[in-house]
Amino acid sequence: MRPVDLATLVAMGALWGGSYLFIRIGAPALGPLPLMGGRVLLAALVLWAVFRATGRRTELRRHAGRLLLLGLINAAFPFTLVAAAELRLGASLTAVLGATVPLFGALLSAAFLGERMTAPKAAGLALGLAGVAVLTGWSPVPLDGAAALAIGATLAASLSYAASGVYVKRALSGISAPTLALGQQVGAAAWLVVPALVVLPSAEPTPAALGALAALAVLSTALAFVLFFRLIARVGPTRTQTVTYITPAFGMLWGALFLGERITGGMLAGFALVAASMVLVNGVRLPPSLSQQRRRGGEQPVPAGTRLFVADLVDGVDHPDQRAARARIHLQHRAEAGLLAAMPHDRVLK
Repeated sequence: MRPVDLATLVAMGALWGGSYLFIRIGAPALGPLPLMGGRVLLAALVLWAVFRATGRRTELRRHAGRLLLLGLINAAFPFTLVAAAELRLGASLTAVLGATVPLFGALLSAAFLGERMTAPKAAGLALGLAGVAVLTGWSPVPLDGAAALAIGATLAASLSYAASGVYVKRALSGISAPTLALGQQVGAAAWLVVPALVVLPSAEPTPAALGALAALAVLSTALAFVLFFRLIARVGPTRTQTVTYITPAFGMLWGALFLGERITGGMLAGFALVAASMVLVNGVRLPPSLSQQRRRGGEQPVPAGTRLFVADLVDGVDHPDQRAARARIHLQHRAEAGLLAAMPHDRVLK
């Protein structure tokens, strides 16, 4: 991975890890529903402006019903649960608990997609459960009823993110990634804006809360999407997915630096167990080095269609080689669009 690509990967982890910081700042002042309603609405407007400026087309009306459901299970519902949880939990602990998305994804994929539950995956799930037990048992927050509900809400959000990945693979694989990216935010806004207006805080929001809302929408949602797809075009989906492992670390770092949260030994031990479980569940292997690739006869190509998609999403440039290959890779491109949208980003990705 080149230095610029590594820097992009780290930036993505910092942005998604920063979402927990911004939620922790904004949720107490604005409330979970107004904060998340503002997040998805503003992010949708930013993404729409990007697509408009680059001349990219989306098909929101054609797939409105399915995008509405995607917006619920991959944004509106889990976003609100995480924001509610952070009223009681710190940003650091919530970030580590949020790393359980791949574990739920493995369970749901085995149940609904027919993926085989191998011994390493089963061991990874057991290790992940042990990590959650360590996190909750040695939590810096007293484990009372409110804390238990907050932990349960965070894990329910992870389950919802994982369910959205299964839903995308089964029902949305033929929809382009720009449509999914924008449609998810628009769909989430349809669920959240009205309830958010009903429970708007009576007190005037503080500048810090409004700044957290803006940063959450523009940096941790809209910008993170653009970086995510750009990196996929450069290094492929497998390497890009490693952002899952660094996002919780940044969540803990930002919580300690800007909120004064204490990183305990239990949090570090729990994070280590969850990270190890993700390695087993995902079957992670070290990618071949550049020299190894050359010995095999050249660098491994970026999957066809991802490069084309990112040019469509970000650059707005139709290169000659892309025009020549467009007809040949069209079907593969559309299939990959669903796969990319199903990868654990926000949310993760949050």
